Amino acid sequence: MAAVTTHEWRERTDDGVRFWRATLHAGQWSFQTTLKKDPEWERIDPVPRELWETFREVLWRKYQRRRCPWKWIEAIDKMLEEEQD
Repeated sequence: MAAVTTHEWRERTDDGVRFWRATLHAGQWSFQTTLKKDPEWERIDPVPRELWETFREVLWRKYQRRRCPWKWIEAIDKMLEEEQD
């Protein structure tokens, strides 16, 4: 049975506080976002490169605190490198 892993973070924008959610299920990442004042989550598809880079930084900080495995960061780095070529 595949485990589902979720990572959440927030950032301040001109529209207010924006929440982000990344979910790993069956080896695939999916992303959602919402504003604090809007309870409906919006799925992000396709995922822009800037979001992948931001998420990679979130995972890096978690990795430094031993909260996520290195293989996730490696997979994102590989994907970003392939996309750039």
